[in-house]
Amino acid sequence: MEAGFLFCADPLRTVRTDPVFAAEAALARSPDSAFALLDHDALLSGDTAGALAGVRRGSGPYWYRGWMMPPASYEELARGMDVRGCRLLTDPDAYRRAHELPGWYAEFADLTPRSVWQERPPAEPPARAELAALAAPLGPGPGIVKDYVKSRKDRWDEACFVPELTDHECLMAVVDRFFALQEGSLAGGVVLRAYEPFTPGGEARVWWVDGAPVLTTPHPDTPGHLPDLDSARGAAPVLAAVAAAVRALGCRFLTTDLALRKDGVWRVVEVGDGQVSGAPAGADLTDLFTALAEAGATD
Repeated sequence: MEAGFLFCADPLRTVRTDPVFAAEAALARSPDSAFALLDHDALLSGDTAGALAGVRRGSGPYWYRGWMMPPASYEELARGMDVRGCRLLTDPDAYRRAHELPGWYAEFADLTPRSVWQERPPAEPPARAELAALAAPLGPGPGIVKDYVKSRKDRWDEACFVPELTDHECLMAVVDRFFALQEGSLAGGVVLRAYEPFTPGGEARVWWVDGAPVLTTPHPDTPGHLPDLDSARGAAPVLAAVAAAVRALGCRFLTTDLALRKDGVWRVVEVGDGQVSGAPAGADLTDLFTALAEAGATD
């Protein structure tokens, strides 16, 4: 039997797939595999049994495709699936490694902007001296503020970009604003990254299943721009290095976002768990779901 798929339900009508994932769900449905819906809101509210009421007991292993969730909620999801005699093909440790920057950074350190981080409660940004010490290893130059998962690129000048990391007053102001905007949704803690200028040609999101690149799509933020990695100058050795890092990380299903730096070097901008990575509207994901079904069948 092929692997099953667990999709997020429509929060307004939980007997159907969330409309955002409806096209993907159509690709995933098969007579040879299980299909079920997760009530994402119920899971986050602590009602794991209710969230998984639509999962048939003993229906086999599943890939999840849906909205992001904190690693603690994913652990609850995995436990709930185990209670029903099922399991997730991405275990909680693998989800955390791929989903949060501290989990994947070591394997990708040579391929991605230099980064430092500190675990923090949502409403407690670091004090100025603490933040200055955190930023010190990055040295002088511009930087980016984010949490373990996301930045506030929509508030670039006030809550994301720092023109000079050694300007501690400016750094503190950007970090404070970032925390204020994140409110209770801060993921893990604060991350400072060295700023690297990229060309305006968009990012390529590469989807990996069991260490193999099975599909490349545009990044959802730049759906009309897909760099041609197959013919791009200098991309081949970087892709080989990315493949090695993916294998070293040991997560079965993940994404890597690649962009061309202005000096002509391809860089990994982000890594993500493939279950919760967004796909651009209209992208053909047939190859991805074929690979996932086949990978689950050989598990």
